[in-house]
Amino acid sequence: MKSPPKDAYALILEAIDLGTFKPGDRLVESDLADRFGVSRTPIREALQRLETQSLLTRDGRSLIVSSLDHNQLAELYVVRAELEGLAASLAARHATDEEVKVLRDMVEGDQALLGDPEAMAKANRRFHKQIHLASHNRFLVQQLDLVHRSMALMAITSLAAEGRDKDALDEHNAIVTAIEARDSESAATALKAHISKAFVTRLKLDSGEVSSVV
Repeated sequence: MKSPPKDAYALILEAIDLGTFKPGDRLVESDLADRFGVSRTPIREALQRLETQSLLTRDGRSLIVSSLDHNQLAELYVVRAELEGLAASLAARHATDEEVKVLRDMVEGDQALLGDPEAMAKANRRFHKQIHLASHNRFLVQQLDLVHRSMALMAITSLAAEGRDKDALDEHNAIVTAIEARDSESAATALKAHISKAFVTRLKLDSGEVSSVV
């Protein structure tokens, strides 16, 4: 039985998201084709799509992974806080009991990942994605996917700041507690506060005020 064809776009996007390709890195068609075992045509199409989405920037004839300046970062966090807050509010109203249990299990299970910024970053993405899906609003999920795609352009996760992972998990717990209580206002407030604290940590990391553990 033949394995399904590899999605070049998804493979490159995941590599950016995981930090394998960092802002400023040059992406070369032939290298990517060899790396992922995909022909150059889908790689070329994927690169064009990523450039259209502003995840890649043209530098002469080459494409490099884009980076976010201070203003872009601030704008992104403003939009993210509003959309994520709405998702949490809707999740408190519309999530099934099973979806709420999954969120609770995630918070409890992620305790074992404390001290591992990369694993925590992946778990954090899963947690937020689960809230998006629990909102049961496809248009909101689409917009949040775009926002999180742009978040991949950050060179390092805010969870890499010393002590941030424990605080973030406590904030996740507060969000889930509000969703369990079906308190849409508190859920939105808790998630917005979580994003605000992540942004403050990001600014401190970028300024060198706090140290990274990676």
